[in-house]
Amino acid sequence: MPSHSRLIRCPEVLSRLGVSKTHLYRLIDSGAFPRPIPLGRQVVAWLDSEVDSWIEQQRDKRDQLRSA
Repeated sequence: MPSHSRLIRCPEVLSRLGVSKTHLYRLIDSGAFPRPIPLGRQVVAWLDSEVDSWIEQQRDKRDQLRSA
């Protein structure tokens, strides 16, 4: 894990992805998005580096489709 990674909460993840909370959790349940890290009974967060990597993977998939 890169030393610059930080934990980000759900509102920031939703803002970065531009999806609803329901859609985010569907992605997680299907294994298509990284699982959150539990911080407390009802508190979770994600590593920003994992979120960034997922976004980059989506961009790469898009670019591969364009060049096909």
